[in-house]
Amino acid sequence: MTGPTGVGIGWRPEIAGFVAELPGLRFVEVVAESVAASGPLPPGLADLRGRRVTVVPHGVRLSLGGAEPVDPARVAHLAAVAELVAAPLVSEHIAFVRAGGLEAGHLLPLPRSRAAVDAVCANVARAQAEIPVPIALEPIAALFDWPDDELDEAAFLTEILDRTGALLLLDIANVYANARNRGADPLDLLDRLPLERVGYVHVAGGAEHGGFYHDTHTDPVPPAVLELVGELCARRRPPALLLERDGAYPPASVLRAELDALAAASGFPVVT
Repeated sequence: MTGPTGVGIGWRPEIAGFVAELPGLRFVEVVAESVAASGPLPPGLADLRGRRVTVVPHGVRLSLGGAEPVDPARVAHLAAVAELVAAPLVSEHIAFVRAGGLEAGHLLPLPRSRAAVDAVCANVARAQAEIPVPIALEPIAALFDWPDDELDEAAFLTEILDRTGALLLLDIANVYANARNRGADPLDLLDRLPLERVGYVHVAGGAEHGGFYHDTHTDPVPPAVLELVGELCARRRPPALLLERDGAYPPASVLRAELDALAAASGFPVVT
């Protein structure tokens, strides 16, 4: 079973018709919680599977970074969706979404501490024991750092990947957002990450609000993020890149242009 390759796009019902008409598409990602574990697949997604388009389930509710063990029912759902779409891998976030029985409804950043590394590794092990395919872990965009950080981002991520054996889902838009908001150089992080562990890459748009750059997924991909894609590929080209869009969908011509720009920045074939 091969992993995702080339340029893909996040499958959403609102753009299912657009996605269905991309002739060169070989890879999509679907939010796992939007798919019923018992099936059937949404019609557009089922059609893509019939075309042998790789589908990767992307989880948003496991809370891998929580101090509490992952919810077995949520792990079972992600595992079932992976089997339903014959996924080569699944992905989830290095974040927490619940604590003390309360659901935040958002992906919340972890302190980069030894205790947080232990919590993530324990929960990844619990999840991986039930999920039949590898897991790729995605660091999130964060507007703040915790005061009890003990590790920088590269060391934090590398230790988690080394201890779990997981793949890295590198969100290049998050790399840009975090560096810009912290006044850091995003290339410093790329130079220190184990890029050979990247399973695939997210690319998304964002916007400046209130003095911070927000990874919105509803704005165009800015030129600086595309430049960072080129820098990443110059160091080590990942197997696949995925365009994320989660609202304020533009005309089809604009989406096609963004996919073409991703192909041009990475050197992958166009899918439009």
